[in-house]
Amino acid sequence: MAEARIRRGGTARLSQTASMGGRKGGARGRPSKRRSWIGRMVHALPVSEDMLQRMASWAIVGIAVAVVGGIAVLMGVPAMAGQKAAEVAANAGFEVQKVEVRGVERMDELPVYNIALGQVDRSMLSLDLPRVRSEMLQLGWVKDARISRRLPDTLVVDIVERDPVAVWQHDGQLHLIDVHGVVLQSVSASAMPDLPLVVGPSANLQTAGLNKLMENAPALKPMLAGATWVGNRRWDLRFQSGETLSLPEGDRSSATALVNFARMDGVNRLLGRGIVKFDMRDPDRFVLRLPRDQARDKPVAAEAGKAEADAAPVGEEG
Repeated sequence: MAEARIRRGGTARLSQTASMGGRKGGARGRPSKRRSWIGRMVHALPVSEDMLQRMASWAIVGIAVAVVGGIAVLMGVPAMAGQKAAEVAANAGFEVQKVEVRGVERMDELPVYNIALGQVDRSMLSLDLPRVRSEMLQLGWVKDARISRRLPDTLVVDIVERDPVAVWQHDGQLHLIDVHGVVLQSVSASAMPDLPLVVGPSANLQTAGLNKLMENAPALKPMLAGATWVGNRRWDLRFQSGETLSLPEGDRSSATALVNFARMDGVNRLLGRGIVKFDMRDPDRFVLRLPRDQARDKPVAAEAGKAEADAAPVGEEG
């Protein structure tokens, strides 16, 4: 009886063990589920799981810092902090008290000082240098400007001045201008500089073209006393000896006429002989205007082409 019970128990344990073994074997034998595409991508990365966890942690921290910073900006915290820092710096002596201006030879320095010292916020830390420079460039004389700080309390201003090349007469006013026609300052008739006088509406904007025109006749350039921009289309040149030369319209035509006149003046000495006016607007005619007390219809030699002397008075021309 005892043996039978042992056998049954042993059989039961053996069968239970076999059954469990069969279930385990079956579990191992079934194919495993496929990994998701995210899992495959993560598994393919050349980093460890610890590194991925660290990266994720830093990303969370970064997002949190960005959120806090955005809230601070919306609440105006940086602006208040900057303003407080500027006040502390000013109280410590870091405030604009002196202005050093360099490069000025002709212009009045007072407007430069007024701009530099007239800023609302004069703290050396928060002073808006681009704004100061922009205001400096609004001054007629200033072609360029560089602004820098020199601690503790000095603002250094380096100025590049414009070069005056002529005096512009318009509406009864005289203005000093540069080659681009920028008005530098007003001048009085009693203090006229030794520069050519350009006359007429928009004549200041034609100054660069006038300079280029005179480069075609270098010998005549020092003799030029002034020029009138007539009808917004052509020049009348006035020389220091008193004569006026009327040139045709167009850059090429006027340059050709001026070169021909310079050549004739070199051969026949036209300037300084008392002739009132030379008219070269017509390329086929060289017309002169003589003083009333001189003989009329007096021929004048010309180098080439048809030369004609016309002694009749010339009226107002356009």
